[in-house]
Amino acid sequence: MRKLYSVLIMALLVLSVAPAVLAVSVGSGVQPEITTEDFKPIVWLCDNRVVYDDATEPGRISRDGTSMTERVNNYAFEGEQVQWKVLVMDKNGINKVEDVFATIGSAQGAGNDIEANCVEDLGTTTILPACNARILEENITTFKPLVMRYYNCLLTVEPTMYGEYWITVEATDLSGQSGTMDENEYWFLNPIIALSIDGTMSFDNVRPGTSSYSSTMLVGNDADASSAVMMDMFISGTDFYDSTSSGAMCPTSNQLKLENFKYYTVNGAYSTKQDPRADNEGYVSVGYGIGFNNPNTFYSTSPTTGYEILHAAYDGTYWRANTLAPGAEMAVTFKLNMPEPCNGNFDSGSIYFWGEAI
Repeated sequence: MRKLYSVLIMALLVLSVAPAVLAVSVGSGVQPEITTEDFKPIVWLCDNRVVYDDATEPGRISRDGTSMTERVNNYAFEGEQVQWKVLVMDKNGINKVEDVFATIGSAQGAGNDIEANCVEDLGTTTILPACNARILEENITTFKPLVMRYYNCLLTVEPTMYGEYWITVEATDLSGQSGTMDENEYWFLNPIIALSIDGTMSFDNVRPGTSSYSSTMLVGNDADASSAVMMDMFISGTDFYDSTSSGAMCPTSNQLKLENFKYYTVNGAYSTKQDPRADNEGYVSVGYGIGFNNPNTFYSTSPTTGYEILHAAYDGTYWRANTLAPGAEMAVTFKLNMPEPCNGNFDSGSIYFWGEAI
């Protein structure tokens, strides 16, 4: 019994130290390669793109800092401002956006001269429908503050800016990537404005107590040809005097009053025949003024007041027949009702033509 028992113990010990064999597979590790897209910033133009007037020369409607609803063409003068609200997106993170600014230059797109930095707008936290935010076919409808931000951009026209420029808003990131809003704008900045006058107003050997007519003059808008500057036209004048010591009298003093002068004008389909201020011959009186410094007098407040050359085709704000595009002209003929008695050569005094850019 003792012997058998010992043998059994040894057998168990032998079995207990025998190696175990399991059915398993042994693999090796794989190192992945992951590259994140260097996303180029996207700029979307949103809802409040506005042009503001300056304080230098307030117009008929707008005043300093108010929207220029009368400006219908792309030109702007020193001190006037253009404002855009834009939404910028960078999927690498909005904090990766280095700068957002307005640029002007001779070509569309990124890389033009930086003129004005934009300011963050942290108060808007939804996607405004006017932004039309899209990436290819994807509509962006959810505002994500980690990758999006609104900016307000205000560009003021400087006196050194002259000529035609592309203007846009550009965003750059820390890796040098740039994006601009799709809606590039083309502006003529600080166009030269001038009037042209072709002809003279002369009355020779006018018989007292009669009416005399001048040759017809052409008064035109001589602004830069491609500027599209629309001019609102006005007329004013002074009394006339004899510059020599001739003993002039007309009819009771050495003064020929402005009230004796009237004018007739034609512009396109309209003439002063349709002007409510005209007499039965179609001639309109000239108002007193030596400077465009009293808009309340120059601007009409009714069809029968104001110094506009022609009251016709009223649109609720402007007499459209009184406006001239660059290169356009209106024909003006003057009539002098010479008093009786009258004596003298009245060569001192002026009739003024004025043009105000709309």
